Amino acid sequence: MADKSPDAFRTISEVADWLGVQTHVLRFWESRFTQIKPVKRAGGRRYYRPSDMELIGGIKILLHDNGMTIRGVQKILREQGIGAVTKFAPGVDGDDAPMAVDVMPTDNVVPLKPAARKQRSAPKAVKPKPAPVAQDDLPLAPTPAPKPKPAPAPEPVAQAPEAEETDDAQAKLIALRNRLAALRDRSAGS
Repeated sequence: MADKSPDAFRTISEVADWLGVQTHVLRFWESRFTQIKPVKRAGGRRYYRPSDMELIGGIKILLHDNGMTIRGVQKILREQGIGAVTKFAPGVDGDDAPMAVDVMPTDNVVPLKPAARKQRSAPKAVKPKPAPVAQDDLPLAPTPAPKPKPAPAPEPVAQAPEAEETDDAQAKLIALRNRLAALRDRSAGS
């Protein structure tokens, strides 16, 4: 890039080489950061201005070197502006020194460390769909539905204690439980 003027536009491959990333990474960042707006000429070919390169360089440093997440860099851009990110960009003329000497304020920024990666859970098993049945394969008579299994026998309910020991409400409750258990037994038998 030393052949070109510092004010010259750069192609996507020149910017990718300058940053040491693949061109698809730059296109991906363009989809995630609306502030990256390269000039597009005929055929969709991208040309990056020096200001675009500063922004992309700062994004690369924050994401790859400092371990920030995309959301973290988006938050900095939203809250502090493009200038807070471009400060981290390497020089456009090939040196690795940042373009600005002052650092980003850290009073409301989370310390820069790699984000924990979420592990993906195993994909759910997909039940195969039954094959379509031809009319010739259908049974002549409908098959009866399977009989439901009888409900397990209810646990024995304690008999009502002596009337002197409990009040009427408890006795009524126990009697109601006993009737319900008897109804369940009758309906399971039929």
